[in-house]
Amino acid sequence: MAAGPVSERNQDATIYVGGLDEKVTEPLLWELFVQGGPVVNVHMPKDRITLLHQGYGFIEFLSEDDADYACKIMNMIKLYGKPIRVNKASAHQKNLDVGANIFIGNLDPEVDEKLLYDTFSAFGVILQTPKIMRDPTTGNSKGFAFINFASFDASDAAIEAMNGQYLCNRPITISYAFKKDSKGERHGSAAERLLAAQNPLAQTDRPHQLFADAPPMPPQMTTMGLASGMPPPPPPPLQGLSMAMPPPPPPPPSWAPPPPPPPSSAFVPLPPPIPPPPSWAPPPPPPSTGFVPMPPPPA
Repeated sequence: MAAGPVSERNQDATIYVGGLDEKVTEPLLWELFVQGGPVVNVHMPKDRITLLHQGYGFIEFLSEDDADYACKIMNMIKLYGKPIRVNKASAHQKNLDVGANIFIGNLDPEVDEKLLYDTFSAFGVILQTPKIMRDPTTGNSKGFAFINFASFDASDAAIEAMNGQYLCNRPITISYAFKKDSKGERHGSAAERLLAAQNPLAQTDRPHQLFADAPPMPPQMTTMGLASGMPPPPPPPLQGLSMAMPPPPPPPPSWAPPPPPPPSSAFVPLPPPIPPPPSWAPPPPPPSTGFVPMPPPPA
């Protein structure tokens, strides 16, 4: 899987992968990055004496679009517990450390390198993987980290916006980190800012906006709503439906009882019939015909 001469590679379709663990191999990188697109070759520079790779590599894709897509989906994923740094190889060659290094304190133990990258890359280009200081024995976070930006505009914006904000339920503190070579002097001096103005990345690269994408605003909202401060007008009604009658009400469910009959003022119920006399009662006397019997003669 070794690559050919550098002059024969497609530099625009080649990405740089850094922060690799010593157990990472070229076949593993091939299988991982082929998910982003067709891979042409994989190259990991190795030490001539130990024959071990130096923690980074280059992957060439078939097209530039595949390389851009791989940078978006593979950046900051973890291999053997270490987050890897993925960006275009041409941009990696131009990276210059201008001194825009910030210190982040009071970090929650759950904060990892990917969360820091996703949070702070919205302010500008991050040159290296955010470095969380960890205990060498347990690997647990010590509660502070360092981030190296490509410009002071990005670091100033990050300090202004994120200092004192909550990250995983803890207010974090952000300031410029101390320089290694001098005692008590922090980054962000006037001399560093003057040199940083000549950094080519400051004019070409833009902040990471993977988590800040939004659909474009309609023209009427931009010209009418936002300019005048008034809310946008409601959408026009659909053609052919403006004069339509409302739909009829749904029929009653089948389980509902039938409605009672309407009352009628002409209907008067008859009284119940008189029951017949019982069988033991004597028969009624015969009706009178006008004949009166004579009494018997005396003896």
